[in-house]
Amino acid sequence: MRKTGSALAIALGLAFAGQAQAHAQLEHAFPRVGAVISASPREVRLWFSEIVEPMFCSIMLEDATGRMVPTGHLFVDTKDKRQIAVPLSAALKPGAYRVRWHVVSVDTHRREGDFVFVIKP
Repeated sequence: MRKTGSALAIALGLAFAGQAQAHAQLEHAFPRVGAVISASPREVRLWFSEIVEPMFCSIMLEDATGRMVPTGHLFVDTKDKRQIAVPLSAALKPGAYRVRWHVVSVDTHRREGDFVFVIKP
């Protein structure tokens, strides 16, 4: 009986350990996290470790004063549904920008985060 209980505990532990890793993680971004770039990007694009649900995702951009920067509508890359992006409505001026993102992966787990990039003068 003791061996059965131990085997069950190990099996459940392994099952839940796999599920804990199943959240969409930000793998990389454009502009890159912490990047210092010389020109305004045309879009902000994020790559995640798994497919996300675009209806429940957002990418917001703030300038150095915390003011929201207008963007176009969020879209999912048609060739890779782990990528989401927003086009920029206008060229960004030199300065620091914060990207705030929120995603829900297809397994319904929510993730959010933020990062900064800088456009040099």
